[in-house]
Amino acid sequence: MNILLINHYAGSPYYGMEFRPHLFAREWVKCGHKVTIVASSFSHLRNKEPKITGPLTWEEIDGIQYIWLKNHVRYQGNGLKRALNIFEFVGQIFLYGKTISGNFTSDIVIASSTYPLDIFPAHWIARKSNAKFIYEVHDLWPLSVIELGGMSKRHPFIRLMQYAEDYAYKKVDKVVSILPNALSHMEERGLCPDKYIHVPNAVIPIAHDEINDNPVTQAHLEQFKSLKEKGNFLVGYFGSHGVANSLDQLVDTASLLKEKPVYFFSFGQGPEKNKLKEKVNKLGLKNIFFADPIPRVDCLTLMKNTDALYFGLKKCSLFRFGISPNKLFDYMYSGKPIIQAVETSIDLVRQQECGISVPSESSSEIADAVEHLRGLPESLRIEMGERGKKYVLEYHQLDKLARKFLE
Repeated sequence: MNILLINHYAGSPYYGMEFRPHLFAREWVKCGHKVTIVASSFSHLRNKEPKITGPLTWEEIDGIQYIWLKNHVRYQGNGLKRALNIFEFVGQIFLYGKTISGNFTSDIVIASSTYPLDIFPAHWIARKSNAKFIYEVHDLWPLSVIELGGMSKRHPFIRLMQYAEDYAYKKVDKVVSILPNALSHMEERGLCPDKYIHVPNAVIPIAHDEINDNPVTQAHLEQFKSLKEKGNFLVGYFGSHGVANSLDQLVDTASLLKEKPVYFFSFGQGPEKNKLKEKVNKLGLKNIFFADPIPRVDCLTLMKNTDALYFGLKKCSLFRFGISPNKLFDYMYSGKPIIQAVETSIDLVRQQECGISVPSESSSEIADAVEHLRGLPESLRIEMGERGKKYVLEYHQLDKLARKFLE
């Protein structure tokens, strides 16, 4: 089959997040399908930008044909410039739609950007190609923007997003939701339940020979080894540094435990990172470190050399629809116990007994969880971590989920 996937923020191992489009597309290519990904030349999520040679730049990555649309509007964080960047990208898909669809006749067209506005050009291309039209839902926009961002339902931008979401549920052949409990919301907005399927995020097992000798990673490993030899307990965080990630509470936890033999390490980037580092300096903390993002393979190497891993999110009623974060599944795959500070309708950490689950935004309870894990025999922590690893290898293998998506 010929598959066209439109995702504003699609990345690759060479450019950085987001990885799901590349990972699924790579599996589809292995199965003999031809996949084209249409993405923006600029994304706030990537570590590196593709080399752009014109309005459309073609690049083959791991057998996947990428079409980069040149975006002129750059932005940091959320705001007017990000909205303009979205409108520019969607407009370019319409503008160059004939060129994009002329590459091959699509059998499947997938609208997969975080926001729903790419529904309109994706549906237009699907109709031209007589293709199946799929909407992949990462987050429930505009509900996410309303409940997380505090925007009014009457705001023109929100009204437009709502129209796009409702349009999608009426026109699609299938909705693929990353969120496990989103069907009730989608039915309320007009989706026929027979069109719904849940395909969560996946883990990708790493072969031993894939682990590289990145000097930065090796330096961190030496630091970890030195601290552990002195009897210290290491807690890691790997991922975005945004408002939603509840890293303020991790800094507060480090402050509560500053007299204990506990060290915290946070790897990644995001709009809140500088503020968090300033807060650490202001508090004079010597037991928490913020490091630059590193490749996923190296993240897994470092995860395996910690004693526990932290995952938190701000309180939000939006999580009643469940969550499916990549970092949680990578954490579980690493075989380390998890300290989760998230209030959600499906709590895998508690269900699988692979760590300790505490309420969101509670530094004192996060600190208690750290101390509880530190006090356990290492054998029990290993058992806890292995339960999480067993679960993701059974239910979140990439090849299985990629096949489920196509089926």
